Amino acid sequence: MGLPAALAAALFSTACAGSLELTPSDAPTILSGHHLDAPSPALPGPHDVLTLYYGSGTDKNRAEYRDSVAIVTESVDASKLVSLGSSARSRNRYWGFSPDSFPVNARVWYPDDPGPHPLVLVVHGNHNMRDFSDPGYDWLGELLASRGYILASVDMNFINGGIRGENDGRGWMLLKHLQAWRRFADDPENPFHGRVDMGNIALIGHSRGGEAVALAAAFNRLTRYPDDASFEFDFGFRIKAVIAIAPVDGQYLPADQRAPVHDVNYLVFHGSHDGDVTSFHGLRQFNRVRFGDTGARAHAVAAGNGSAQPTATADPPDFFKSAVYVYRANHGQWNTVWGAHDNGPRSPRILELRGLLPPEDQREFGRVFVSSFLDITLKGDDRYRPIFRDHRVAGGWLPPTMYITRFMDSSFRPLADFEEDIDVTTGSAPGVTLHGADFSTWREGQLDLRSANRTSTSSSQLNQALWLGWNNSYRGSDEPAPPPVFTVTLPDGLAESWSAGAQTTLELHVGGLDREPGPRRPPEEEGEEGEGEGDGGDEERAAEESEEEGREGQRGEEEEKPPLALTIAAVDADGDTARVSLTDYGPLRRPLTIRVLRRQDLERQRFADPWELILQHFSIPLSDFAAENAAFEPRTLRAVSLVFDQAEKGTVVVDDVGLAQLHPGFLSARVPQTQKR
Repeated sequence: MGLPAALAAALFSTACAGSLELTPSDAPTILSGHHLDAPSPALPGPHDVLTLYYGSGTDKNRAEYRDSVAIVTESVDASKLVSLGSSARSRNRYWGFSPDSFPVNARVWYPDDPGPHPLVLVVHGNHNMRDFSDPGYDWLGELLASRGYILASVDMNFINGGIRGENDGRGWMLLKHLQAWRRFADDPENPFHGRVDMGNIALIGHSRGGEAVALAAAFNRLTRYPDDASFEFDFGFRIKAVIAIAPVDGQYLPADQRAPVHDVNYLVFHGSHDGDVTSFHGLRQFNRVRFGDTGARAHAVAAGNGSAQPTATADPPDFFKSAVYVYRANHGQWNTVWGAHDNGPRSPRILELRGLLPPEDQREFGRVFVSSFLDITLKGDDRYRPIFRDHRVAGGWLPPTMYITRFMDSSFRPLADFEEDIDVTTGSAPGVTLHGADFSTWREGQLDLRSANRTSTSSSQLNQALWLGWNNSYRGSDEPAPPPVFTVTLPDGLAESWSAGAQTTLELHVGGLDREPGPRRPPEEEGEEGEGEGDGGDEERAAEESEEEGREGQRGEEEEKPPLALTIAAVDADGDTARVSLTDYGPLRRPLTIRVLRRQDLERQRFADPWELILQHFSIPLSDFAAENAAFEPRTLRAVSLVFDQAEKGTVVVDDVGLAQLHPGFLSARVPQTQKR
C-alpha cells in the first residue's frame, strides 16, 4: 500500500532538501583586527529622537496618515508614470484614490535639536500592498535621528502589488517628496522650518526602491520626462548620496536605456541568500555611476581614446562608490515588516532559511555601513572612509560573516578596465599595453550574474573583465613550470603626468574561481602539430572538466582546495622591481556557496552555478612597494605585473586595474601572510 500523497510529498521534499550547505566562514581571521580610532557608527548619537507624520490627512486605510498627520500635504498627479492596468478598478476602490491623486505620505524621525540637519529619504520596494512596508525602517530612523539626521520613510504602498513598469513613478515620487520638504523648510509656520539642510540630501531605496533612488538621481538632473517630453521636470536638488539595498535593475528603462547616474556618492549592498532578487543586480548600477566630466569622457571614447582621463591639472570632485556582498544575508530582513520570508507566507516550504544571518546581525551591518557612508558624504567625517576601501579595518564592528567589497573614487584612472575594444593587448589609457605569458586561459569577457539563463542580458553584470587560468606543472613531469605573468605596461611619462608617487595607490578588483586548468605541455612539445594546437586542445578540455568538478565541489563533494594567492610586482623606469602579496590587502576567495531553495533539484534547475562571482577590491599604496625595495621609484612607474607564483593552479578574474590618489583618511590594513591562519 502506497504512502498518502501529502506524506509522500513531505518525505520527497525533505530528501531533496539535504544538509545545510555553506562555505566555512573565515571571519575569525579576516575580521580579527580593528584599526579605526573612532566610535562605532552603529551606536546611537547624542540627540533625543522625535517622530511625526505628514500626509494627506484623508487616507482611507492608514490611520496614521488620516488622524495623526502634523503636516498636511497636497496630492500629486503620477498618471503619466504609473499605469494600474486591469487592476485599476479594484485598486482604486481599495485605496480611495487613483494615480492622478497619489498622496505624499511619510513617517519622520528627527533630532530634538534646532539643526539644520541633513535630510534622508528611505523608500521600500514591492510587497503585498496591504502589508504596509514603510514602518519597516524604524531601525534606521531611530539610529540616524539620534546621530543628527532627519529621516523620512516614504509611503508608496499604493504602488505595490501586481503592477509592473512603475519604478519611474517611484523615483519621481521621491522627488515630489523633496519638493514638499523644500516647502517645509521655507514655511515659518512649519515644524521643520530652519531644521532642514536642503544642501545635504541622501536617498535610500530597498528592492524596487533601490532602482527608484537611482532613477530619482537621474531625473533630478533632467528638465523633461524621458518617455514623454511634454511632461516637464523642475527639481535640481542637492542629492549627494544614494544608497541601494538589494536593488533590481532595468525594470524601467528611461528612453530604452539603463539609468545613468553621475556625480553622486553611491553605496549598494546585497545578500548572498536573497530569495527575491537572487542576483546582485546592483553591481550593474555600480558600474554605471560616473564621476567628473562625462561629456569629455564620451568625446574621447568616440574619438578612439578609450577611457578618457582628466588632465594632470584637473582637480576631480571628491566622490566615491562602494558595493558590498554580505554572505548569508537575505532580502526581507532589511525591513522589519518583511522579515525572513522573501517569497511571502510560502517561504518556509520553498526557501532554505536555516543558514540566514540572524536579522539583528544583518541590520547591524546595515547600521554600520549606512551610518558611516552618510557621515562621510553628508557631514564630511572621513574617519569612516577606510571601511569602504577595506572592510577588515572595522572587524570589531561587523557581524561575523564574510563580505566581498568593491570600491572606486573620483581620483581613479584606469590603466585597464577591459571595456574599450576587443584587442586583448591594449589597455584603457592611450599607450598602455597588456601581455600574458604561460597561461592556460587568457581572455576578456563579460561577468555573469547568478542565473540559469546565459542568453539574456538579465543574467549579465554588463561588465567586461580579464580571465586568467594557470597551472604551474608540466604534463607527465615532476619539473615545476615557470609561473605565468600578466603585465600592464605604462608608456613613458604616463605615471609622472598622472602625478604618481608615494601618495598613489594601485587599485584592482580580483575574484577567484574553482576552475583548475590541467598541466601544461612540456616545452619540447610546444608547436607540435596534432590535437590541441592553436585552440587549447586538451588543456581546454581539462579546464572544462575542472569547471564541472568545481561546481560539484561547491556542493561539498570535493576536498577543500588550497587558497588562492598571487604576487603583485611593480617596475619603475630604471627597471627596479618591488613585490608584495595581493592577499596581504584583502581576502581572495573562491566563490561562496549559495543555496536559496530548499530542494536541491529545483536549485540546480534554476541556477547554473551554486555561487555568484563577485570581485574583491584591493588597494595597494605605491609606498608599500618602495618599502619593499628602496630603489623603486613610484613616480616613474612603468609596469605592474600579476605573478602567479603562490598557488600551483587556478583561475582568477581581474577588472579595473588603475591608479588613484590616497585620501587623507586612508588607512592600510595590510596583513602579511605569516599572520594568517
